[in-house]
Amino acid sequence: MTTTTRAFDYEIDGKTYEAVLATSGGAPRPGVLICHAWAGRSPFEEDKAKALAELGYAGIAIDLYGKGVLGSSAEENQALMTPFIEDREMMRSRLLAIIDVVKEQPEVDPEQIAAIGFCFGGLCVLNIARAGADIKGVVSFHGLLGKPGNRAGAKIKSKLLVLHGWDDPMVPPDDVVAFAKEMTDAGADWQLHAYGGTMHAFTNPEANDPGFGTVYNADADRRSWQAMTNFLAEIFT
Repeated sequence: MTTTTRAFDYEIDGKTYEAVLATSGGAPRPGVLICHAWAGRSPFEEDKAKALAELGYAGIAIDLYGKGVLGSSAEENQALMTPFIEDREMMRSRLLAIIDVVKEQPEVDPEQIAAIGFCFGGLCVLNIARAGADIKGVVSFHGLLGKPGNRAGAKIKSKLLVLHGWDDPMVPPDDVVAFAKEMTDAGADWQLHAYGGTMHAFTNPEANDPGFGTVYNADADRRSWQAMTNFLAEIFT
């Protein structure tokens, strides 16, 4: 099975963005958006799109920052991410617009859409679900869990899978408990897998900064990807 990739541009509010789509060909496939970490769309997300194509899906590494925009330091990454953290309505609007773009791609079955995200991208996909987007499911890998504060009462239609490092200093246990209560109160179909001895960014082989709280964990990486694989097989049946 040969995987092919193509980049495509899209425009939102007069600004150009670029996504990368990977597929193994054939009839339109269930589409899985990949929301990038705080640095922007990078080879990491593109590799995840290819891995999803190998599983039989159309993987789409989306772009939230703008074509060619990619941070190169923690300071730059923080500056790129902060406007989205501070304006969750803007985040929601942009993500929903991108979902509409993805549904228009000929390789994608528009009735079968999910989204996964890493770090900042994990927060993004949870925001998609909280917005009541009509997609099958979302998966957060070591994502931030704080709720936006402006979606109270919104009906969550997507199933949710949260993959979390228990020792993640950016998402302490109190945040996990608050998230569980939020999802339960919302009547959502949710599950959370917590990996012991695991910090933030555990899927990124380049993460090696214990002082900052970002450390790669091969076991958690493998286990979380398998959990996602099982989840996608369930929601796309």
